[in-house]
Amino acid sequence: MTQAQLSAASLLGDRVGRAPLSLRPQRRGLLSPVVLAAAVVSLISLVPLGFVLWVALDAGWDTVVRLVFRPRVGEFLVNTLLLELLAVPLCIALAVTLAWITERSDLPGIPLWRAVAVAPLAIPAFVHSYGWISAAPSLHGLPGAVLVSVLAYSPFLYLPVAAQLRRLDPGLENAAASLGKTPPAVFALVVLPQLRLAICGGALLVGLHLLAEYGLFAMIRFDTFATAIVDQFQSSYNSPVANLLGGVLVLCCIALLALEALIRGSERYARVGSGAAQIASRHHLGRAMPIALATVILFAALALGVPLITVARWLWSGGWAVWPLEEISAAFGQTLALAFGGGILAALVAAPAAWLSVRAPSRLQRLIEACHFYVGSLPGVVVALALVTITVRIALPLYQTYATLIIAYVLLFLPRAVTALRASLAQAPVELEWAAMALGRPPLQAIWQVTVRLAAPGIAAGIALVALGITNELTATLMLSPNGTRTLATQFWIKTSELDYAAAAPYALMMIVLSLPLSLLLYTRAEKAPTR
Repeated sequence: MTQAQLSAASLLGDRVGRAPLSLRPQRRGLLSPVVLAAAVVSLISLVPLGFVLWVALDAGWDTVVRLVFRPRVGEFLVNTLLLELLAVPLCIALAVTLAWITERSDLPGIPLWRAVAVAPLAIPAFVHSYGWISAAPSLHGLPGAVLVSVLAYSPFLYLPVAAQLRRLDPGLENAAASLGKTPPAVFALVVLPQLRLAICGGALLVGLHLLAEYGLFAMIRFDTFATAIVDQFQSSYNSPVANLLGGVLVLCCIALLALEALIRGSERYARVGSGAAQIASRHHLGRAMPIALATVILFAALALGVPLITVARWLWSGGWAVWPLEEISAAFGQTLALAFGGGILAALVAAPAAWLSVRAPSRLQRLIEACHFYVGSLPGVVVALALVTITVRIALPLYQTYATLIIAYVLLFLPRAVTALRASLAQAPVELEWAAMALGRPPLQAIWQVTVRLAAPGIAAGIALVALGITNELTATLMLSPNGTRTLATQFWIKTSELDYAAAAPYALMMIVLSLPLSLLLYTRAEKAPTR
């Protein structure tokens, strides 16, 4: 923007979110199509939920009772409850411990340990499982599922907890200490309550991942709803058993969302009033230094060492024979094409809702945004089942096509795109849009030439986040991909299903290499979190 345009922007209004009177007709003309586009996406995102309801009604109550209320489904439910009750609290304990060590202690090498705490995200969950069953073939069932889940998913909790610890004003902690409270009491009574929102959000994310995960539990031989649905689907396409099990899985997701909202409550912790916020001092570990150091080293060895050493060992034992370059390059190319095609489309689909969230917040906008986020909480197997049923019964030409697969990717990762675009658009001043419109630009042209350019880095990051999520997606890809599709994830799964772990190692390595940018992005964002 030129200096004249910036001056015009400053004269157009002095309050963000309130357009000058001369521009309000233009804004209203733009608002209607944006709302319509966002509403259409919201309706499409409700398709999986509609599918679940339709399946139940179509099957009839007698069929529902016969297929759902039986001992085997009860076993899946018990396994799911035990997994959630054991893995989520352990993830919370581990993540809070690592966050406190890296943010509040004087342990040497803090930047290294922060990176270690985030690094497991670069390894797909089913590759973690691959590493552990290769290192300990007897590891299976609930203990193995809990162990690998905690190591693979604890970074989802570490990131928000560490960021929240960095933002806390230590004034309350100092006041409690001055009243004679011991450091453990200060943490339990003052710090931990202020971390509740971060813990609840991260725990919800971990819990939803546990419900949706297929590859990890299939390799560790632990039966869940997701593994049962995929197995049933592969044995008999579009069977009522798989569809009704998908309905039970959706009910589990809704119950988890409701539980998180209940535990989270409505309390907020924020500084009110004047005064300068203090900078938190790091606690001297003293005799606890060896315990803290052993904790981070043990986590690094279990979460990173086991899978990485396993991959390296299989690569070494297989030699060059496990590197069919033509097959690997084809899988690599298909993965990139699907990932970035899905990422770009997800960004385009999410743009209307993200723009409304920043430029025109309202009750309707919040409802639309809730629909966008709801679909991301559903397991990939449920979304895939819905699309299979719809394409088979209504749009058969779309069955097992790349179009259906890309739609599944967009629905599954829509929340990532909305979140990234919303944050990026919020950093582009609305006054610059007004300035461009005042200088004669049509609204869409003004947004394209001003807002999109300013938000371009964040939009690119959002596309990358979705793309890297698609790179490691397994369930929907197995269920929806056309014949002949070979992604890194599916090729890895085919090789491990044949117990050819050496041949699977190159594909595991390629997925880790592609996932490294995501971990680096998350680590960089965590490092840039304000410290007051």
